[in-house]
Amino acid sequence: MDGLYGRYKAKTRQIRGLAALTQLAILVLSLGLWEIAGRSKWIDPLLFSYPSKIMELIYSMASDGSLWPHVGATVGETIAGFLLGTLFGTALAALLWWFPFVSRVLDPYLVVLNSMPKVALGPIFIVALGPGLLSIVAITLMVTVIITTINIYNRFREIDSGYIKVVRLFGASRAQLFRMVILPGSFPVMIATLKVNVGLAWIGVIVGEFLVAKIGLGYQIIYGFQVFNFTLVLSSLVVIGVVATIMYQLVAALERRLTEGWRER
Repeated sequence: MDGLYGRYKAKTRQIRGLAALTQLAILVLSLGLWEIAGRSKWIDPLLFSYPSKIMELIYSMASDGSLWPHVGATVGETIAGFLLGTLFGTALAALLWWFPFVSRVLDPYLVVLNSMPKVALGPIFIVALGPGLLSIVAITLMVTVIITTINIYNRFREIDSGYIKVVRLFGASRAQLFRMVILPGSFPVMIATLKVNVGLAWIGVIVGEFLVAKIGLGYQIIYGFQVFNFTLVLSSLVVIGVVATIMYQLVAALERRLTEGWRER
């Protein structure tokens, strides 16, 4: 059995390594073709630039310090929207489960809000909250809260009714039922929702910065478009991709750690 398990682990590592090498090869090949196409003018270098030019601009901005205030502003807004959206969405889902009448009343409104393009409300937030951090975070909350609420509330309702009946037979109150059955049973979904909210928070923040910001990576994209500097636009997108990936991997690592502990319990 030990030998069989060892071969299984070795094959798993081999497949993981092969997948990583394939991913790296695709990335290198894509960047290489892009570089050649840009330098050979197969594509318009003014519009599409090329990787070495983009990296030179990123390095220059990082060296003179002009990049970091934009990164700091966007990351701070994203973290705020991510955390608040997750907390408010979870709290609203708990409220809907706790009061079925409220759930029945609010259900059509949640459906409408979920289907509505949230960024269309951006101008209203800007007028109401002013052109600053509050309006950007409010736009991000509109993007994250509804999805979080719907996902977690649906999981609350899908908990096995057998568990609920057993706990009620032992005389559990509604608070004890929520604490002992509903919340633990929904924990993996709640953690998985964090990964969804990472992407949604970035969407909300960047759109908010498009509309109102004077600093941030979204602002850099709009500014680069206005001055027809598409290398700046693409470099901002590269930075967003790198930072968003790091944030996503951190949340994924947290998910693995917490769900492993949940399974053990």
